Amino acid sequence: MTGLDHQPTTMDATTLPRRPLVGFAAGSLGMGVWVTVPGLLLLYFLTDMLAVAPWLAGLALLAPKIADVLLHPWIGHRCDVEQARRGNRQRLLLLGCALPIAFATLFAVPGGLTGAPAAAWVAVVFVAGNLLFAAYQVPYLATPADLRIGYHERTRLMAFRMVVLTLGILLSGLLAPLIAGGDAATRGGYQRMGLLLAAGMLVAMLVGVVGIARLRRVAAAPAPTHGAGWRALGAALRDRQFRWLVAAYLAMSTTTHLVLAAVPYYAEYELGRAGLTTVLVGAFVAPALLVTPGWLVVAGRIGKQRALLIAQGAFALGSLVLALGRPAGLPLLVAAVAVLGVAFAGMQLLPFSMVPDVIRAAGAVGAGTYTGVWTATEATGAALGPYLYAVCLAGGGFVASAAGETVVQPDSALAAVRYGFGLLPAVLMLAALLLQRRYTLDRAARAGT
Repeated sequence: MTGLDHQPTTMDATTLPRRPLVGFAAGSLGMGVWVTVPGLLLLYFLTDMLAVAPWLAGLALLAPKIADVLLHPWIGHRCDVEQARRGNRQRLLLLGCALPIAFATLFAVPGGLTGAPAAAWVAVVFVAGNLLFAAYQVPYLATPADLRIGYHERTRLMAFRMVVLTLGILLSGLLAPLIAGGDAATRGGYQRMGLLLAAGMLVAMLVGVVGIARLRRVAAAPAPTHGAGWRALGAALRDRQFRWLVAAYLAMSTTTHLVLAAVPYYAEYELGRAGLTTVLVGAFVAPALLVTPGWLVVAGRIGKQRALLIAQGAFALGSLVLALGRPAGLPLLVAAVAVLGVAFAGMQLLPFSMVPDVIRAAGAVGAGTYTGVWTATEATGAALGPYLYAVCLAGGGFVASAAGETVVQPDSALAAVRYGFGLLPAVLMLAALLLQRRYTLDRAARAGT
């Protein structure tokens, strides 16, 4: 019996069979590409391929995400309406399967565009992509609350999802820089990378749609007879437990996306070789494939809340080691990144399995709306992370360049690269830990399964 085959307590209503679980989780393989590659390469693509100034590049990535704050709750509302009218959320999922088109277009910037026009292209396509991503992500993540399962089984369901999501993050994080050209990346290489990964995204997302349909046939909870309406949004925002969980996750999401955006800069300007981006991404993501079952066991023994606090503390400590930079030696730095990866696995599994606990405690009405608020929070963190790092670079005087150009960065820019990758994430994660301590539902949710 593997860690992911953990058997729920007798109080859980249903034990989900493995085959539809794997199908459901496959959807995260495609989602992982969208979550990872733009976060990893888009800021670097703008500043070092398209000659976009750091402040403008950060703004081009931040502005589209501002729309997500409104779009995701609206998608959540529509998601609940679909659930009430049709008994499922499949139409939105199928609409979201157009996301790979936006992904490929994101890196297919017309050859003559650089600077501000190139930033505008990326920003507009990013808005469209984020809307399509929300159309898939919100109903996808509402699935645990739609099923007749309990506290531990929700964690098990999200553990399957986390393993496959991590696989998507790992594969895309390793392959994307290589397909783009590695140390000799070109605009054409980025365009080729976008097309190849988009094809894989489409297949995985369609498999996920089928997996969700099969899960619903096995263990669907009774559907509401009417849409939750905007009152569900008000209820979600008034829900004290949900607010603290969301606030903590905003800090976590901001931190992890900042680290992801900073990896190419840290590899090239601190460690002296852009090709080490692949090594650092591998060290960050690969441990999650191994430790996710361990986090599942830990959560089962001490609860999700306490396990999450441990993960947050480990992430903050690992970040401080990275602030030491090159003098610490490559082996120690890679080991520190691996610690971040172990913590990252817990921070993906545990909060996402706590959200359906909150929804169930609130009466399981408006699951899509709650999830829309949650994914809006994640999208905001995905924007704030790269933006904060871009501001850090701009404050250090970082000099942007076009593909093939070589520039000498001032010492202040090199310091910004290092401390933005180490000290700033440690501070943000400490804030997440303090916010997470205010969430108090876990003990009651665990006892009431």
